[in-house]
Amino acid sequence: MAEATDRALEREMRLNQLYLAIVSRYKDYIEEMEHISVAELPALVTPKNEMVMKKADDIKKGFGVYNYKINFYEASINAFYFVKNSIEDTALPLQFWLTPEETLTFGVGDVMDRNILLASLLIDLGNPSAKVFVCVKEGVRRVFTYYEFDGKAYALDFASGFKKFANRDEMIKSLEINDETTAYEFNDQIHTEIS
Repeated sequence: MAEATDRALEREMRLNQLYLAIVSRYKDYIEEMEHISVAELPALVTPKNEMVMKKADDIKKGFGVYNYKINFYEASINAFYFVKNSIEDTALPLQFWLTPEETLTFGVGDVMDRNILLASLLIDLGNPSAKVFVCVKEGVRRVFTYYEFDGKAYALDFASGFKKFANRDEMIKSLEINDETTAYEFNDQIHTEIS
């Protein structure tokens, strides 16, 4: 029995190595076909995807009767920690966009995939202001999700946690964006360049 299990595991490892070799061979072609312009990023935020809605419903169930005004802030924290702790931060060997459904299915994604999932969950939890924010400054890319609620702005960053700001403008000011910075935000409805 153990020998059969060992053979099955060895076969699976060989198949995974083969898949990686195939992907590596066609990496340039895959990345060329996978190219998404920044303006097309809103299509990746899918709050009405069945799996996203199911996960948002699971979060809502934790409150008994979910009331957006009373429960959203805590639900947003729960969604953040779900993604942070349950979705493994993984860099693929090629640039490949995952949908929130794929991120949930496989339990892995890079920082962009994880933030797109988080924004999708927050929108489905009732907050259409949730957006993925991308800031590239001095060659360093920072990606986080933020939303506005009860007159404040909340940044949810997997690297630095939760931050509360008086408003969106204060949040953007804290990023010290200058002429050399590329910054944009998006959700399922819009894409906006930040100047």
